[in-house]
Amino acid sequence: MTDVEQFLARPLTAPVGQPLRVAVYSRLAEGIRSGVFSLGSALPRETELGVSLGVSRTVVREALMLLEEDGLILTRRGIGRFVAEDLPTVGLEELRPLETALAEGGEDVGVRQLEFVVQPTTDYVSGHLGLDDAANTWFRESVIERAGEPIAILQEHLPAGRYLSDASPQIAAVLEEATGDPTSLMTALAARGAVFGAGVCEITVNVVGRTRGVLLGLKPGDPVLILTQTVSSGGVPVYLAKCIVSGKAGVLSVVQTAQ
Repeated sequence: MTDVEQFLARPLTAPVGQPLRVAVYSRLAEGIRSGVFSLGSALPRETELGVSLGVSRTVVREALMLLEEDGLILTRRGIGRFVAEDLPTVGLEELRPLETALAEGGEDVGVRQLEFVVQPTTDYVSGHLGLDDAANTWFRESVIERAGEPIAILQEHLPAGRYLSDASPQIAAVLEEATGDPTSLMTALAARGAVFGAGVCEITVNVVGRTRGVLLGLKPGDPVLILTQTVSSGGVPVYLAKCIVSGKAGVLSVVQTAQ
């Protein structure tokens, strides 16, 4: 059995209420982005995909339409459907470290740590991580740089002490080691085996202010995008990140699909 056949043979699951076409879209998009279907290669025909995934040809056709709308595949009339030669950049719709979302055009992005301390929780942190007033939290602040230019400030929070060890002994065991990496804590923890589940990214706009403006080379009144990311492990929120993004970061996309 080929890699493609093994990939398509995995059971297709769809959350309650999700149309099958979206589940098929997600499976095929995963295969394209992970390299199971190589760039420029021909996709199996509709009937073959339907048999492999256990869905009707109509469902497959609707999923393929979504993939084409999103620039992941293209149709060559009379020949078939092919994976695009160049894929659109994944944006904020996937749970990924924020420095990865800020990497534009394949450029390397670095994370320069400024501070890593334990401090009492705040209403802001407690509200996102579900902590009580007695909790302490880890706080790490870094500057995200692209080609040596600061484009964002990353402020990361995790529970400290028993609040973290009760929620995720795995993360608690490697946290202090992970903080030395020139990456976000999410990247460093994942590299050490931490498993993260669902995440939510809230997007707001504000002005940068004097202190943050100095770090980003901006005037205090310059606008910035605020990305607030809350991530769970084992169903419990354990990671909170606020990313203050300069306009120099460029475009951040959110891919949308028809439901």
